[in-house]
Amino acid sequence: MRIGEKLKALRLASDLTQAELAGRAGVTKGFISQLENDQTSVQIDTLADLLEALGETLGDFFSDVEEKVVFSPEER
Repeated sequence: MRIGEKLKALRLASDLTQAELAGRAGVTKGFISQLENDQTSVQIDTLADLLEALGETLGDFFSDVEEKVVFSPEER
């Protein structure tokens, strides 16, 4: 999953600039840019702050991620 790509889509859907989102979430515009371009990673608490500023929850953000089930050789 490309978090930055999805975050950018949410930001644009909310009609916010990178600077506006950064101000609401308490991070820098440069961080938003790096994140959207997958040049940095994000801590879960910072991601939660960004999503709150966008009116989203962590659960909603990750709801489209497919669950993968892995079985050990003994379980197969």
